[in-house]
Amino acid sequence: MSSNESHTVGIVGAGLVGCLAALAFANEGFKVELFESRPDLRDPDQQVLSQLRSINLAVSARGITALRSVDEEMADRVLKDLVPMHGRMVHDLNGKQICQKYGLYGECINSINRSLLNRSLLDELDKLDNVKVTFNHKLIRLDNLKRSSSDNLENAANSEVVRGHFVGTKTNESLTVENVNVWIGADGSYSQVRSQIQRALQMNFSQEYIDHYYLELRIPAKNETAKSSHFDSTCPEAVEVGTEAKFALNPNHLHIWPRHEYMLIALANSDGSFTCTLFAPKSLFDKELAISASDADVVSFFRTNFPSAIELMGDDLLLESFRKNPRGSLVCVKCSPYNVGGKAIIIGDAAHSMVPFYGQGMNCGFEDVRTLMAILKKHEFDFETGFNEYTETRRKDLGAIVDLSMRNYQEMRHDVTSTAYLLRKSVDGFLSRVMGDFWLPLYTMVSFRADIPYSRAVQERQWQNDILTWVIRASVGTSLLAGTALWHGRLFNTLSSLYSRLTR
Repeated sequence: MSSNESHTVGIVGAGLVGCLAALAFANEGFKVELFESRPDLRDPDQQVLSQLRSINLAVSARGITALRSVDEEMADRVLKDLVPMHGRMVHDLNGKQICQKYGLYGECINSINRSLLNRSLLDELDKLDNVKVTFNHKLIRLDNLKRSSSDNLENAANSEVVRGHFVGTKTNESLTVENVNVWIGADGSYSQVRSQIQRALQMNFSQEYIDHYYLELRIPAKNETAKSSHFDSTCPEAVEVGTEAKFALNPNHLHIWPRHEYMLIALANSDGSFTCTLFAPKSLFDKELAISASDADVVSFFRTNFPSAIELMGDDLLLESFRKNPRGSLVCVKCSPYNVGGKAIIIGDAAHSMVPFYGQGMNCGFEDVRTLMAILKKHEFDFETGFNEYTETRRKDLGAIVDLSMRNYQEMRHDVTSTAYLLRKSVDGFLSRVMGDFWLPLYTMVSFRADIPYSRAVQERQWQNDILTWVIRASVGTSLLAGTALWHGRLFNTLSSLYSRLTR
C-alpha cells in the first residue's frame, strides 16, 4: 500500500470543480470522500430543476488541458458533446449578423450544457472504488483547523484527522466524518469551507454583486417548435455539414444581441437547441421585466429589442421560460490565503467567483485542480508546503481573471458594435499576424494558451494597449496632416484589405 492509499481527502462540493478534484486525487491513490448538499442531479426530478439556472459553459484550452492532465481518455468521454464556437455572431436590431472570429488561425471555444458535463463527471466517479459520494449533506463545521504553536507538521499526510460535521438536508440528521486528513473546498461562491478557514486565520475577503441579473431562456431545435431559421454561414469553414437541418442559428458561434445596457446571448447544445441568457440591470427586472409584467408587455419588450431572437423562440416558449425560470444574481469573490496549513484549501468559485463574461469560471476552476496537483506532486504530497505555494503563486492569476471577466461585460454588451472597437481589433489582429508569438491578442492568451498565466496575459496587454493607442492615433494624425478624409479612408481600406487577405 502506498502512503497515499492510507490517507483520505475530503472534498466539499460535487459540482464541476469538486468532481474533477475528486478524480485527480483518486487517480493518485488517495481515498476520496465527496460531499454535496444538493441531491444527485442525475435523479430524474433533479434533471428538470438543473436546467432552470445554468448558463451554458464555454470550454476552452485551460479547461481541456486540465481534464486531460487527470485522464486523457476520461476527458474524451466527458467532452464528447462539445459544440465548437469559432467566433461571436453579433445580431443588430435589423436582423443583420456580423461574424467576429475568436482566433487568428481557426481556434475555437466550445459550448456544452453545464448539467450534462457535471453528470458525466459524476458517472466517471462511480467507476472508482476509492471514491465515495454522499449527497444531501451540508457541511456545518470543520474541527482542528486552527493550529497551535505546538503543532509540528512535517507533512500533512501524517497530520491528525480533521473532523467534519455535516447535517442531512432531507433528514436533518447529523453526520460526523472522522477519517479525513485534508479537506478541499469546492463548494461555490458561498463556501462553507471558506467560512471555516476564516474562523481559523486572518483571511482577506471581498464580495461584490454587480447590479445586473440574468434569466435563462431557450431557442428550440428546428425539429421542435422553432418557427423559422436565421442560419447564417458567414464563416463557412466553421459550419459542420448538415447542421442547417437541426439548428435554427449557426451553432459554431456564440450569438450576441448587444443592446448597450443589456444583452442576450445564445450557445448551442448538441441536441440542436440553444441555451439563451438575458443579462440586464436590476432596474429592468424590477420594471419592464418584473414577474408581474403582463404577457403582452414581455413579448413587446423582446419584439422591440430582440426581434430576431423571439422569432426563433416563439411567444409561448418565451413566456414559459420567463415565468418559470429564476432570476440569478452575479457575484465576484476575492480572498487570500486559500489555505490553512496543510489541513484545508479552497478552489474554484469558493476562492475566486467571477462573472461569466469571459467564459473562464469553469476553465479557471479546472486549472486550479491542474495547478494544485502539479505543485503537490512536486512536493511529494507534502500538503502544507504545497498548499502554501499554491496560495502564493496562484493568487495574482486569480485576481487577474476576476477583473478581466468584469471588464468584458462592457465589451460584449456595448463595445462589439462600435467602430473604434472594430478598428482596434483589426489592428490588433494585423500586428499579431505580422509579429507572431511576440504579439498575441488578449483573448488568444486567455482562451487558447493554457501555458500563459492570466496575470502574464494582463501584463502583456498593458504594453500592447499603449502601442495600439499610438498606432491608431498616429494613423489619425497622419490623415489630418494629409488634409483630407479621403486619404484616411483609403489608408483604412488598404489596412483592412491587407488584414482581410492575411486572415483568409
